[in-house]
Amino acid sequence: MSDAWAPIEGAPRRALTELMAEDGRLDRLRVEEGGILFDFTKTHLDGALVDGFVRLAEAMDLHGARERLFGGEVVNPSENRAAEHTAERGQGHPDAVARANAAKARMRALIDAIDADALGPMAGVLHIGIGGSALGPKLVVDALARDQARWDVAVVANVDGAALEEATDGLDPQTTLVAIASKTFTTAETMLNARSALDWLAANDVPDPYGRVIALTAKPAAAVEFGVDETRVLPFAESVGGRYSLWSTIGFPAALAMGWEAWEQLLEGAAAMDRHFRLAPPERNVPVLAAFADLYYAQVRRCETRATFAYDERLRLLPSYLQQLEMESIGKSVTADGRALGRPSAPITWGGVGTEAQHAVFQLLHQGTRLVPVEFVAVAEGGDAQDPEHHRQLLLNAFAQGAALMTGRAAEDPQRSYPGDRPSTTILLDRLDPATLGALLAFYEHRTFVSAALLGINPFDQFGVELGKEMANALSGGEGGDFDPGTAALMQRALGE
Repeated sequence: MSDAWAPIEGAPRRALTELMAEDGRLDRLRVEEGGILFDFTKTHLDGALVDGFVRLAEAMDLHGARERLFGGEVVNPSENRAAEHTAERGQGHPDAVARANAAKARMRALIDAIDADALGPMAGVLHIGIGGSALGPKLVVDALARDQARWDVAVVANVDGAALEEATDGLDPQTTLVAIASKTFTTAETMLNARSALDWLAANDVPDPYGRVIALTAKPAAAVEFGVDETRVLPFAESVGGRYSLWSTIGFPAALAMGWEAWEQLLEGAAAMDRHFRLAPPERNVPVLAAFADLYYAQVRRCETRATFAYDERLRLLPSYLQQLEMESIGKSVTADGRALGRPSAPITWGGVGTEAQHAVFQLLHQGTRLVPVEFVAVAEGGDAQDPEHHRQLLLNAFAQGAALMTGRAAEDPQRSYPGDRPSTTILLDRLDPATLGALLAFYEHRTFVSAALLGINPFDQFGVELGKEMANALSGGEGGDFDPGTAALMQRALGE
């Protein structure tokens, strides 16, 4: 692999302003797909770098990895599993697609029954999960159904009781369903919140709290043992990882809030990006090009972070969603076969919302000592009823920031000098609707997969999250004597234990 990296690492470092002046750059590094414009013109990618990355992709067998992903083969070797989230939107091995369609039909039947008041006149749903079981549904509901939702949806993930209180505060217990989203139905934080939610229903005179529960899980038997009626268990495949699970029955609250037609459009938008990823040549393939840029900055320029700013309030949760997707997937120090990686893996993903962030963190982006690649995500068509000047100013700010990062401005006073040559990507949606959001999220999934494949990383396990949880469980079980004196002192100080 080191030989394949050599042309990339040895490529000349040309200024962005020089690159932008080249003929044909806009045609080569702007791609429209699925109602979204992906603009890589303000990155340091050029023809030679793209060619170098294409050769790296060939050396690392990206094509084969992609075919194994969509073919339902084992791509998660540490857990001996396929990764079949694409089957949930109809793109994958026929058997996996058939199973996903059966689960989807079951979910639709339950939603139809709920809409017909089979569980009583319901109006709200409390969705309980953590990680991907909460981030995906919360993002979709906030982006697409915040004002016109058919249902009131509240999502709780944090085990902090204040989070549960905030989630239940706007719900009427007499008309609220509880959706418990847990792949194993054993996740400690989720199950504690679930039990407390049932106590909340009981304390408010709901006669049969368990009759209000919908279980979203890959372990239906565990949900039934917990007390959920089998008819209200919505299963999904063991081969669908948590941070990729939005497309499965984990998306139940989003489908309930948006309506089934909109849910199908979300899945189809993602499926369209799946097809693009499988069929487009690498130099016109947006997840592949994005991964090339990511790898260039992390590997060659040694950038430790990458920032994403949503210039649309409806996408305010996107940076948090991407943090889990990217850092849990490729935040590894060994390859899929257990060898030391020997080079940087994932940069730290962070971000915020424009234009707020301009008055908080852009000082560092423009004049700080660290190079931070920036991604601007904007929507051409506004989604509010205010004076159109609001949205016009929002977009102008997004575009101006990218231009300013690139060009900079010299000044005699060094405190007023901007070095420029700072890269950015702009992702511009024509409008924010289920199809474009589905395509956008699938793009990010495949971009992460490409980075992992070119580094030789398994992006589908997450053992790094387990040790801290195991130690917390040990402390909860009274095994504090096995811990360091500092931890024991904290337990004594805060809990008297």
